[in-house]
Amino acid sequence: MTREITGAQSLVHSLEAVGAEVVFGIPGGAILPAYDPLFDSTRVRHILVRHEQGAGHAAEGYAQATGRVGVCMATSGPGATNLVTPIADAYMDSVPMVAITGQVASAAIGTDAFQEADICGITLPITKHNFLVQSADDIPRTIAEAFHLAGTGRPGPVLVDLPKDILQGRTAVLPHEVWPPALDLPGYRPVTRPHGKQVREAAKLISASRRPVLYVGGGVLKARAAAQLRTLAEMTGIPVVTTLMARGAFPDSHPQHLGMPGMHGSVAAVTALQKADLLITLGARFDDRVTGRLASFAPKAAIIHADIDPAEIGKNRTADVPIVGDCREVITELVAALAAEQRPDLEGWWHTLDGWRRTYPLGYETPPDGSLAPQHVIERLGRIAGPETIFSAGVGQHQMWAAQFISYENPYTWLNSGGAGTMGYAVPAAMGAKVGCPDATVWAIDGDGCFQMTNQELATCALEGIPIKVAIINNGSLGMVRQWQTLFYDKRYSNTELGTHPASPRTGVKRVPDFVRLAEALGCVGLRCESAAEVDETIEKAMAIDDAPVVVDFVVHPDAMVWPMVAAGASNDEIRVARDLAPDFDYTGDAEVNL
Repeated sequence: MTREITGAQSLVHSLEAVGAEVVFGIPGGAILPAYDPLFDSTRVRHILVRHEQGAGHAAEGYAQATGRVGVCMATSGPGATNLVTPIADAYMDSVPMVAITGQVASAAIGTDAFQEADICGITLPITKHNFLVQSADDIPRTIAEAFHLAGTGRPGPVLVDLPKDILQGRTAVLPHEVWPPALDLPGYRPVTRPHGKQVREAAKLISASRRPVLYVGGGVLKARAAAQLRTLAEMTGIPVVTTLMARGAFPDSHPQHLGMPGMHGSVAAVTALQKADLLITLGARFDDRVTGRLASFAPKAAIIHADIDPAEIGKNRTADVPIVGDCREVITELVAALAAEQRPDLEGWWHTLDGWRRTYPLGYETPPDGSLAPQHVIERLGRIAGPETIFSAGVGQHQMWAAQFISYENPYTWLNSGGAGTMGYAVPAAMGAKVGCPDATVWAIDGDGCFQMTNQELATCALEGIPIKVAIINNGSLGMVRQWQTLFYDKRYSNTELGTHPASPRTGVKRVPDFVRLAEALGCVGLRCESAAEVDETIEKAMAIDDAPVVVDFVVHPDAMVWPMVAAGASNDEIRVARDLAPDFDYTGDAEVNL
């Protein structure tokens, strides 16, 4: 006799069968049937977060750190809509994630029932695919398909919406010997193997180039292709730039690495792209934050563009040699093809590049009043924590400084919200990363603005035994917005002051909130650092605490800015540097680089 179980039990069995280790979520009415069998599972750990947005970002952090599919769960209506931001974030950054949502009973769909929201319709533009399950019998196949879609091809978020009556309905147990069930995904056939002719054409262009650049995006990390990239770079001697989403794909210490390109990239990286005669673009998408004004980007460069998503090729910049395929396979075949070609002569190119690196190194100003430079904090944190540490960052100035001043030597040690630019990402993403990599040290580098959006997840960390560490770069304001107000709005600081510094000029109220006391209230250890002399000691004290989450309030100078900078909508030729960083260039204030 065939044994029957509920749809909810089938869901849990299916999650176990696909190898899901952890689910971040919050129960509620429509999803509640699933939480009863989940209570008995010995293979799937559920982590009760404090907000569904935290569940989604935690699933992202888990996925980015481990390469496995992250899972989050929420109830219908507001529970599901609170997942929209992390779903959009995962979509922009190609993060493999499955979001499971409860839905009102099938008969009530479309009646504006209590806590009803058309989450499939809402997320249609920001998911790789989504499902509204209409029979308990379909649950195993749907879960198998969702995980397959999320983790193959170009990774991304997939949503599974489960009406309450489907979870309560009866279905036959799917025997383990017939798992996985047959997938029904006609038309989904991602191309991983590149076309040989295109690879050979790319090899010829590389051999003939004199000013090539390897423009490396996050797709290289998604393809687990860091080792292959290094082989290609060292074989050819070509300079490498790694985008914000690709930090760690190529070691920062490697002599061929020019740094990060883009709005706040290094002068050498940005200008190398501008002056190149060939861009070998691997898993990157010519994002506006990298290209600046698109019409003026790399005007004399031929383009080799390799990406697993054919929709990206030619979307923003026409490719001379388009290559559809998984970056790991593309690079492997390109290395083989280049063995038959002459190595490009890059002596003159490297002479020019090294000149830019010497003249325009990354650096920062020390505040004249003796207060703490945020860049110093982040630089020392990177040095003391070491290259095996996983860093997550929120969005804003602290994110850019973390990308600039920490040396990333290993892949999957830098997690951030790149495409969507989501404030509040850092703390829950660090939580997810620590769950996925429990033996790693995980630091969240956050701003005082970002931190106040999702710091409630520190309660989750304290109760669940997830000892992350948080460095708050506390400049008392929404720093990046303030920087733009300084540069473009005549220093009219409209609604950017947060009152988190010792005394707010606007209100006179001290430290609202007091981050040390807030950390302690959330079950964490709270520390504060206000001078350069205390930085190393404070970081080392935080590093020595392994049995509880730690929050460090680094009170930094409010006027520090992120340099270099290409203004939004400007050409990369108009990159600007802080005056102290280009001693050989004569100007009266911050000015454009004259190259």
